[in-house]
Amino acid sequence: MTKTIDFAKFSSIKIGGVHEVTLLEEPSDFTNDFFLIGSCNNLIIGTKPPKLMKLSKKYDYIKIEDNLLKIGAATPSGKVASFCKKNNIANFEFVSHLPGTLGGLVFMNAGLKEYEIFNNLYSITTTKGEFEKKSINYGYRTTDIKEPILEASFFLEYGYSDEKTELFKQMRANQPSGASAGSCFKNPKDDFAGRLIEAVGLKGKKVGAMEFSTKHANFLLNRGGGVFEDAIALIEEAKMRVLQEFGISLECEIVILDRCYLKAEH
Repeated sequence: MTKTIDFAKFSSIKIGGVHEVTLLEEPSDFTNDFFLIGSCNNLIIGTKPPKLMKLSKKYDYIKIEDNLLKIGAATPSGKVASFCKKNNIANFEFVSHLPGTLGGLVFMNAGLKEYEIFNNLYSITTTKGEFEKKSINYGYRTTDIKEPILEASFFLEYGYSDEKTELFKQMRANQPSGASAGSCFKNPKDDFAGRLIEAVGLKGKKVGAMEFSTKHANFLLNRGGGVFEDAIALIEEAKMRVLQEFGISLECEIVILDRCYLKAEH
């Protein structure tokens, strides 16, 4: 089964054409020539993307079982946050401020500062079976997970905190509104990508309708009608300038899906 998606409307950065996306129903349906997408909150879809696959609604659920919180990978972050608040479950207050689906959050170990999705993780279920947290290599905004995540299980702890919810709201207050894919680059060790981009004079820099935000330089914004080529031009210029001036290689936090771009990168 497939679904036609207009990524200029569907993706958070509002870039991309209309493409057919295969829906994953059974684990055996997945093959390595597909790239699994979620709700496209940290993706830029190019003009020649790889074959795309998306989890079906079958994987959108939340349940408490065996004293664990089990969440399907297609479950939106807002739904997770609402469930935890309603059921007085702790340690998920930050999730309401992380757009996307659970699978994507786990895959990139998403979080706010030291509050990360892996902190409370027990195990994941992928198309290859179940894996406990201790068998997964993970770090700041990264994991070594190779297969599509179908479900994640978390330790269950009660005591939802309104104070933490307010703290996370304040932490997000400096982020610009508008069409973006979140943080463009990962923060280098002991530094901040936004500071580096600003230091090389690219804060507020525009190419076409794409812009490094004047509010927070590490956010690449689409001001309306932005296209893939303009986004890539800004990303590459930031990488080049920061490397030249500081000797630091910026690493994208945004995932770029384009066969031609990926070939050029390698």
